[in-house]
Amino acid sequence: MGIRGLQTTRIGLAMGLALAVWNGIPVQAQDGSVPAQVEEINRQIAAGWEEYGIRPSPLATEGEWCRRLYLDLLGRIPTVEELQEFLKDRSKDKRRKLVEKLLYDEAYTEEYARNWTTLWTNILIGRSGGTERRTLISRPGMQKYLRDSFARNKPYDRMVFELVTATGTTKPGSPNFNGAVNFLIGKVNEEKAAQATAATARIFLGLQVQCTQCHNHPFNSWKQRKFWEFNAFFRQTRALPRYEPGTRNIAYAELVDEDFGGEGSSPEEAEIYYELRNGLLKAAYPVFLDGTAIPRSGLLSDVNRRKELGKLIVQSPYMPRALVNRMWAHFLGYGFTKPIDDMGPHNVPTHPELLDYLADEFARQSYDLKVLIQWIVLSRPYALSSKTNKSNEKVDDPLLGESPKFSRFYLRQMRAEELYESLLVATQADRASGSYEQQERAKSEWLKQFVIAFGNDEGTEMTTFNGTIPQVLMMFNGSLIKRAMDLKSGGVLTKVLQSPMRPKSKIEYLFLAGLARKPTREELAWASQLMRLHKGDPGKALQDIWWSILNSNEFIFNH
Repeated sequence: MGIRGLQTTRIGLAMGLALAVWNGIPVQAQDGSVPAQVEEINRQIAAGWEEYGIRPSPLATEGEWCRRLYLDLLGRIPTVEELQEFLKDRSKDKRRKLVEKLLYDEAYTEEYARNWTTLWTNILIGRSGGTERRTLISRPGMQKYLRDSFARNKPYDRMVFELVTATGTTKPGSPNFNGAVNFLIGKVNEEKAAQATAATARIFLGLQVQCTQCHNHPFNSWKQRKFWEFNAFFRQTRALPRYEPGTRNIAYAELVDEDFGGEGSSPEEAEIYYELRNGLLKAAYPVFLDGTAIPRSGLLSDVNRRKELGKLIVQSPYMPRALVNRMWAHFLGYGFTKPIDDMGPHNVPTHPELLDYLADEFARQSYDLKVLIQWIVLSRPYALSSKTNKSNEKVDDPLLGESPKFSRFYLRQMRAEELYESLLVATQADRASGSYEQQERAKSEWLKQFVIAFGNDEGTEMTTFNGTIPQVLMMFNGSLIKRAMDLKSGGVLTKVLQSPMRPKSKIEYLFLAGLARKPTREELAWASQLMRLHKGDPGKALQDIWWSILNSNEFIFNH
């Protein structure tokens, strides 16, 4: 039987493989020295376990930890060679060394920058930003700015200031190009810059002020006035389309600062007006969320409002807290607040002392993102297994409404982009072929179909695999899966089939390649059954084993 003829058999075997997972042997605690910040994370998280009477899960296996680290830092699973290099290392500080290698070794700089560019492009302009018809946003321009920033490990406060204050054009190669403008270019002209106001406060300060646009906040003392005072900072800014000569086709767009005359009678007192729910009009001037006011003039010769806003944001204690919360959620699955970008006075963090401590330390380290990442991934909560025990299975289950205690690693589905990059590892596709832009276009084309399957009706990312028919078909017969099954592609299967390894070693290699571990006895039995189905044709047997691994829940999840 060919690949298609074995589809029914594969489905059953894949389900069998999916049931036989999570059977690793915990490793011992890391003995190597760790930064004081890591010790403080461990101490404060452990104090929470003691308070709730929780016994944390055991440590993850070395293979599990290595796999999750590659996924979280580089956006892909490790190759077998990378995994084996880590597993064979017997040094006490092997984990610290691997973290530093992925963060600082030039061999990984491009992949690190690619992964974090993908994450922050989606945060700043959304999954579809720059793809809409007649959009002012250049997605390649946004990506170029971010890629350069992450490759150089630009301090976070500098990135924020540049994104908030940028002027210039959107598209690489255009006059006065500045990719940072793509964050605001599609937001400042809409609804009197309401979108720019809400996105800037939410992303960089962790404050959702948009609900005060039309009325006072329902859960705390924030007033409608705060939204419009913050909004006043953006009123000197305009997004201007630049057209191809002789056409109405947008070639690129430009973000400019210009004098703002105000909605009253004097540019020296450039007020704006907003309407209360009772119909009364009130005036607002640029005032930061902490009450700091700047000059009221709308003339650039007197004050550049957006530059003043940038200074206020990077000096605000809200900024490092918001970033720490976002980064903690990226690596641990949940932030200290839910949602992670709603840190107003009504939403008390689960670990307020730890959040404040990490925010202060992050600021003391000059907002170095890689240093913050090191602290989190070397901590004990990040090293825990995803297996639950009787002590934590109910009291530490955020899906049941419990606040996260981080006494285990929370399972989460790969992002669509992570799955794409991991399937490239599975196929061993040549990443060096084509320019960065060509590679991103290929990924974007693939994601168009996949995001529909993994997204909701609004096109936003889902966080759980819900087994819809499009998802299943895409994993069963999608282009990358077919490529991974091709015995002539030069990928993992070709390498295994042509190697002199024994059949058992070939099966083990495929499990290491997809799941970062060797198969269990039960899984070896399933693989042996497949071998018997294709007696005399090891290629087809290995194809079905590999297909089952790539279609198992364990492959799709970060665990």
